[in-house]
Amino acid sequence: MARNIEDIQRDIERTRKNLANTLDELAERSQPKNLVNDAKKEATSKLQDPKVQKILAGVGAVVVGAVVVGVLRSRKHNKDLKEIQKLLASR
Repeated sequence: MARNIEDIQRDIERTRKNLANTLDELAERSQPKNLVNDAKKEATSKLQDPKVQKILAGVGAVVVGAVVVGVLRSRKHNKDLKEIQKLLASR
């Protein structure tokens, strides 16, 4: 059975409105301000996860340990250089 022209026109108009609403929603979502806000919310929620907090604490401890080891090695290296300089100066 063939469809009535008025029904077809109503369907076309409904489809146009749906498409316009979808495009408006996409435009709203893709604004940089909204993308930044969404990223902030997601990052905040991830940082509140206890597993992530433990991982970050572990990474922080490793970084601090590496810095301490580096400083201590540098001091030892400088001390060794000064001793060598003293030995060479006494010759």
